[in-house]
Amino acid sequence: MKHSQSKLIRTRVNPTSEQEHSSPLFLTSSFTFDNAEDMRAAFADESDANIYSRFSNPNVQEFVDRLCVLENAETGFATASGMSAVFGSFMALLKKGDHLLSCNSIFGSTHTVISKYLPKYGIDFSYVSAQATAAQWEAAITPNTKMIYLETPTNPGLEIVDIKMVSEIARKHNIILNVDNCFATPISQTPIDLGADIVVHSATKWIDGQGRVLGGAIVGKKELIHEIYLFCRSTGPSLSPFNAWILSKSLETLEVRMDRHASNALYIAEKLQGHAKTNFVKYPLLPSHPSFAIAQKQMKNGGGIVCFELKGGIDAGRSFLNHLKMLSLTANLGDTRSIASHPASTTHAKLSEAERQAVSITPGLIRISVGLEHREDILADILQALEAC
Repeated sequence: MKHSQSKLIRTRVNPTSEQEHSSPLFLTSSFTFDNAEDMRAAFADESDANIYSRFSNPNVQEFVDRLCVLENAETGFATASGMSAVFGSFMALLKKGDHLLSCNSIFGSTHTVISKYLPKYGIDFSYVSAQATAAQWEAAITPNTKMIYLETPTNPGLEIVDIKMVSEIARKHNIILNVDNCFATPISQTPIDLGADIVVHSATKWIDGQGRVLGGAIVGKKELIHEIYLFCRSTGPSLSPFNAWILSKSLETLEVRMDRHASNALYIAEKLQGHAKTNFVKYPLLPSHPSFAIAQKQMKNGGGIVCFELKGGIDAGRSFLNHLKMLSLTANLGDTRSIASHPASTTHAKLSEAERQAVSITPGLIRISVGLEHREDILADILQALEAC
């Protein structure tokens, strides 16, 4: 099979004796052995036999194998949520005395892990702007820098980081490059092909695509994933077999869904440009985006998120949300249903004004997760709320 979509759909757990066409659910906490020698070999890591669903499970492995097909990764490990994937990737590969270098525009919970919890384990950190040049990235590296972490597009400001540029710097200094690919998904970009060593996902978002289950994943180089597996196997952020079964099925339709999400998002962004109530509209594949050239180079489409800045600041942002009739107000994104959020008063409200400005979260910033409704209905609801706020 030449195409990843075909290989993905045909990658599955081995059928049971029932010869089912669709993969069954393996809802079990543990697995049995025919004899003591088989059990010994499994615990000695001399076989790939399943032992306990905290370690491995057929449904979880199918999900991982399918995601690896899309990301062109050697192997992977699935976790209970996106944040457990992020945390696991840090704690398994960093130790006391190491330094983590990250772009400054990242998900709020990731910022909390980096700034509040990593220092408790003696792991230092520093930030550079998501718009930093190669010289600025290189200047921020210290003798103990072990990992570079970045999101692109960033959450929620949709800043674009040149993955290939950063990967060349990381390779030069023998540093692990860890990329959060949640917003783009492997349908839009494959960071490993651009030089990343590992890629993390919140599968809760676009991968699930319907707001049903939590999940996360880390994929990449075999030797790094093995360390992550050992850490997570012992600490327990395991993905449930049921959630893995859902997510594995979701991957079968990820390409067709993301094509629709992205085309809807681009349409909405184009129609909102120049609206009298906004200061700007931001979408990676709008020519007006500051990093449009980089986005064109490394992304196949612009993803499903559109941002715009309301002229009235925080009050206008709250008013806009209150006047929406169809779009949902919820702490999620990547759903079939369109979702609106106002980061300054919700997800990033605990940051100071200076901290928000540093990561492009302006007072009136609105983030739209563009769903699969008809694009004219999505646009109409946004426009009527803009007129009313």
